[in-house]
Amino acid sequence: MPRPTGNVRLKAARVAARFNSQQELADALTKYARELGIRGLSIGVRQVRRWESDAPPWPQPDCQRALMHLLGTSMEALGFTPPWGMEGHHSDHARRNPVAGGTAALGMAVVPARAGATPQPATTATDFEAVSRSHRRLYWSVAPTALHPAVVAQATLGCALLPETTEATHSRIAAALAETYLLAGRIEFFDLCEPGRANRTLLQALQAAGEADDPLLGSAILAHMAFIPGWAGDRDGALERMTAARTYARRALASAEFLAWLDAVEAECETRCGNTRTGLHLIGHAEDILKSGNEHSSPEWMDWFSPARLAAFKGNTQMIAGHLPQARETLLGALDTMAPGEEKQRTVVYGDLAAVEAASGKPEQACEYAGLALDQLAVTWYATGMDRVREVRRALAPHQHERCVRDLDDRLYDWSTTVSALSR
Repeated sequence: MPRPTGNVRLKAARVAARFNSQQELADALTKYARELGIRGLSIGVRQVRRWESDAPPWPQPDCQRALMHLLGTSMEALGFTPPWGMEGHHSDHARRNPVAGGTAALGMAVVPARAGATPQPATTATDFEAVSRSHRRLYWSVAPTALHPAVVAQATLGCALLPETTEATHSRIAAALAETYLLAGRIEFFDLCEPGRANRTLLQALQAAGEADDPLLGSAILAHMAFIPGWAGDRDGALERMTAARTYARRALASAEFLAWLDAVEAECETRCGNTRTGLHLIGHAEDILKSGNEHSSPEWMDWFSPARLAAFKGNTQMIAGHLPQARETLLGALDTMAPGEEKQRTVVYGDLAAVEAASGKPEQACEYAGLALDQLAVTWYATGMDRVREVRRALAPHQHERCVRDLDDRLYDWSTTVSALSR
């Protein structure tokens, strides 16, 4: 018996939704677009035929919204492949989680459409934005394992709301959804140490930012995506994402702070790929940008960067480059200028100071800074900070029989720290 050909997933979903012919689906899509006020969208049977072919083209955003709303599932589940490629990632994930698996979809409906549904009022956007803003603030104090499910649930709600909105309300919810997915991706990468999952989530964020037509938010998402290959030593992958991030930033009114942060991200990627000289050059450029300033203000959602954090980037790069006295001075200066709310970054700086002292042959001072990092981690957990402490402990292997290192081991592997490290 011959195997079915063409995009059988879309055809199956169409028949399951009781659109027995391609023409019926085309008519329903056009009617749906008219009801939601999507101007100029007329879908013919020829378009549906192309979507059900062996190589279905990736639909335009408005068509995606209509398809998912009527058929009640994600674009990947309908047999479409995003133009940027998600091979090897989406199929199993989509089966487990239609919201996260269907990220390429803009509009991302995960429930069947309500016949003749009235568009959501403008107050829906205000309320949805308020929750996204609250989650962003909670990130700095709430345990990531406690916050992450709430952020994902907020994204699920946004996916359901988006197809029920029009015009300004639609754009506002899309932007807030992009922020929500960005926060989820940050937690997955920096706190839960799941880079593959973070990459998928950040792709969702990028799609939502595109639906909102917010290039600055898109730039921020792309720069976060650069961390993933950068930390893995894939320089080409990191630079490709940074080039895209800078391209998007040029389309918006980027603040000096935002442009300096892009330099800092690229500097960290270069440093992790072994190019500390390039990293230091980029950090110097970032310092010049901050010094010169510009008339544009930073967006409210950009709460992860400051001059103190740029100094922390610089100190880390100096330390890896072997410039230990300069690194020590820079990192101490970063600590002095950190504001309340920067506790997660403080653990990283303590860890880097411990690494400087370990490299300088001063185990007691290294253990002292590592202890301060553990003190802060007991209050505000941060996987990246714990990674720094573990790196220091490995560097202290030649001194492992000294009392200070044994005391550090007692703290590093006490019940609470061990359980926290393994459960988060």
